Parts: sequence; C-alpha cells; structure tokens
Amino acid sequence: MELVIEPRGAIDLTAMPIHLSLGSRALAVEGFGWDGDVLAAYTAATADDGADGRLVMVFQGNESWETWERHPAGDEVVICLSGRMTLIQEIDGEHEHVVLGPFDATINPGGVWHTADVDEPVSFLTITPGPGTEHRPR
Repeated sequence: MELVIEPRGAIDLTAMPIHLSLGSRALAVEGFGWDGDVLAAYTAATADDGADGRLVMVFQGNESWETWERHPAGDEVVICLSGRMTLIQEIDGEHEHVVLGPFDATINPGGVWHTADVDEPVSFLTITPGPGTEHRPR
C-alpha cells in the first residue's frame, strides 16, 4: 500500500480514500482495503499523524450494517450524499436515532458506538479518525 502525495486526475472515493495528514496535506491511499494486513499497513504509514489524521471515503449500499463501530481517537463526520439512512448512536446506554437524507450530516462523537439502518440505496461520505477503531457484532 502506498500513500500518493500528488495523484493525477480524478479520485474515486469509493475505491481510493484520501488521508488528511498533518501540515494540511491530502494523500491518496492506493491499494486500500478492509483486510487486516492493509489496515495495519495504513495505520503504520499514518502513525505520525496520531489522532489528528483523518480518512475520507465514500460508501454506497442498500443494506443495514451488520456491526457496531466506534472511533476512540476522535469524532467522525458522516454526510449523506444520496438516499436515506438512520444512524444509531449508543449514548449512555440509550440508542439515539439520527435520520440522514441528501446533504444531511451528523457527528459520531469519539468513543461512541454507532451503526446504521439503510432505508433505501444510500451513498455517504465519512471523515474518520482511524487509529483504534473497534467493531462488535450487532
């Protein structure tokens, strides 16, 4: 996996995320994937950014999430681009539902477990602090 400083042309954020780095740098992440080895390589490559680095990516789907996740390193921004989804945040043992439609945004506070129900095909952008992200079954 390689972080590219000056990518040429358009970047498909559904396939290649961008890492927002210290010093106001934006780096395309070539070869990114959701397997353990790639995530470990990404974490190592961006370790100097600590909790201040952010991964920007677009997700598309028509199914509710099968897991909960949380980001202990900081807040995550979620922006719905199209469709409709309900983000569920577990705060103080209670589930708070946030309905997002096109161009609506919300913040998942650092350390808060969250999941989502997809009400119709959806496309959404996330700006995520990656270090220490955890998952659990829904």
